[in-house]
Amino acid sequence: MKIRSAIGSLVLMALLLCSACIVHADDTPPSLVLKGQVRPAENHTYQSVPFEVPANVNRITIQFDYTGRNQRTTIDLGLLGPDGFRGQDGFRGWSGGSKKIFTVSATDATPSFLPGAIRPGRWTLLLGIPNIRPNATADYTAKVWFGHPGDPAWLPEVLNPPLRQEAGWYRGDLHMHGAHSDGSCASQSGKQVPCPLFLTIDAALQRGLDFIALSDHNSVSQANDIRELQPYYDRLLLIPARELTTFTGHANLFGSDQPIDFRVGSTSVPDWNTLLRAAATLHGLVSINHPIRPDDETCMGCGWAPAKPVDMHLVQAIEAVNGIDAMLPDSGIPFWQHLLDQGYRLTGVGGSDNHDAKQSIGTLIGTPTTVVHASELSMPAILAGIRAGHVFIDVQGTRDRFLDLSASVGTQTADMGDAITLAAGQRARITVKASAPQGSRAEIIVDGKVWQPPNADLLVRGTLDQSFDWQSDGKRHWIRANVRGAAGELLLVGNPVYVN
Repeated sequence: MKIRSAIGSLVLMALLLCSACIVHADDTPPSLVLKGQVRPAENHTYQSVPFEVPANVNRITIQFDYTGRNQRTTIDLGLLGPDGFRGQDGFRGWSGGSKKIFTVSATDATPSFLPGAIRPGRWTLLLGIPNIRPNATADYTAKVWFGHPGDPAWLPEVLNPPLRQEAGWYRGDLHMHGAHSDGSCASQSGKQVPCPLFLTIDAALQRGLDFIALSDHNSVSQANDIRELQPYYDRLLLIPARELTTFTGHANLFGSDQPIDFRVGSTSVPDWNTLLRAAATLHGLVSINHPIRPDDETCMGCGWAPAKPVDMHLVQAIEAVNGIDAMLPDSGIPFWQHLLDQGYRLTGVGGSDNHDAKQSIGTLIGTPTTVVHASELSMPAILAGIRAGHVFIDVQGTRDRFLDLSASVGTQTADMGDAITLAAGQRARITVKASAPQGSRAEIIVDGKVWQPPNADLLVRGTLDQSFDWQSDGKRHWIRANVRGAAGELLLVGNPVYVN
């Protein structure tokens, strides 16, 4: 994994490194474990299991199980807040026996339950017993997790298990909009209406994607829809995100569903550095979007134009390709490469910026596709892969094109996003691998300029596996690869290997 530059604060560094960690359910013990027994005399009754919720809790997750199912014992579940059935914040839901695990928070809740503030005090797990036989007993266990502000969105992982547990290249779209902001599509009668989230998901599945980030403008309300839809769509990872939309630029914040004050230029958020430091506490990942877009009435606030200098160590990625702009004057690639030249190790990613899941031309969901090498298909693993730079961009959003570049010398090996140390005069063995249409050609980019390796054939004949030497001068450099089609069109964009 690459070593990131110092960010000027040990606290922020710890937060950023922690967000790249993959935490598994066994590493997240419950805050409370409630145990009890149901007896025949309690048939057709409701039993209260109280528990105390401390201050500074913003999520309650409960996993419930019991014995006796083979004897037809049935226990239904509900949840009451501190006010019981009396107050506005009292009754939080009833799932009957349909849920073994559920969660409630300010932004989202498992279907059957209501999102809302988590007040400290005495809460109640409500058990309904519609059936227990006269000579039977049932033991129950309720594991309770308390979430706190700043917790990663993937915890407790018992709520968010990996969809696949094998390492590999996973294809996704990191930028899209639906009904929770300004995404719209044709209704059944042909009217333009807010486009429901399931259409976005279906479009992503049709494109063969493995993950999508649902990045509505400044909104986290889509988290509640994600909570409902993710169990059904168990082959497509739904990553909560939002596009931090300001008057001086846009940036995606991935991997958090907690609200954040986005009002750059206000008293509470005077500049982008303030916003980015707040984002770091949420364990998310920040990518500057479409940085070269115009900043005028055609695209208000779209271009990256902060009033004050921004500490780019607080940013992890740049949207190098937005929609179909890879070869247009407003592509983000030059902006990204200029930052690489300054020594920032920022991952180049792509996003469709789709606003109509039903459209059939233009910025389709999955165009471009960001392809991430991750240890598994889970939210923390995908974000860790992006943060590490183990990424290439499939500009046209195909299902099978591929690009990788690595460098090795002695015992050192660096893949895309990794670093390698070379003394002056020392040679690294560079290997580029690609799958692309016949007649395509790889190009090697060194510090923003095309470099032709001597005696290397970079023509792609369906596949390419070519190695060559590159000699170091002992200074800092970055090396990456593109693949262009026979007509010169950009097909694949790779991330750099960093030298010294």
